[in-house]
Amino acid sequence: MNDANPNPDVPASDAGEKPLFEAVITPHRSLSARGFLAVMSLIASVSFVSGLAFWMIGAWPVVGFFGLDVALIWYAFRANYRAARVREIVSVSHDRLRIERTDTKGHRRRIEMNPYWARLEAERDEEFGMLGLSVVSHGTSERVGDWLSPSEREAFGKALAKALHDARNTIPVH
Repeated sequence: MNDANPNPDVPASDAGEKPLFEAVITPHRSLSARGFLAVMSLIASVSFVSGLAFWMIGAWPVVGFFGLDVALIWYAFRANYRAARVREIVSVSHDRLRIERTDTKGHRRRIEMNPYWARLEAERDEEFGMLGLSVVSHGTSERVGDWLSPSEREAFGKALAKALHDARNTIPVH
């Protein structure tokens, strides 16, 4: 695990405090496992029928290309599902803002900041809305919510800003 702690003001120990805010962000995948099975069944069926037609007219070498097409499409979908394992967890407690990212191979990278010093910077466009959101503290900038749509990123930014405000201005209950 790669731990990058740009702020020495953040305590190294985890107090086990329940976070004020926690969001798990994952890339959107529109095709479920059942949908994947249906699409692959359809592709395999069309390829089989087409291959059979070519076999019957004596063009049997074409059948291998239909099989190769099915295999390549299956591989592309599997690679896409593997990429769906990535995630970003953003949590805010009274003493810590934590951004933890997990890549496709399961490697984790954690960034911790003191919520008192952290601020949000938004990249906006008049036509498209919020294009990017970054958390900035002590010269370190970390983008968050890149997989979200502009409207989702806007809502996430508001919720994160409220959580940072609450972390700075409320007294922790122990």
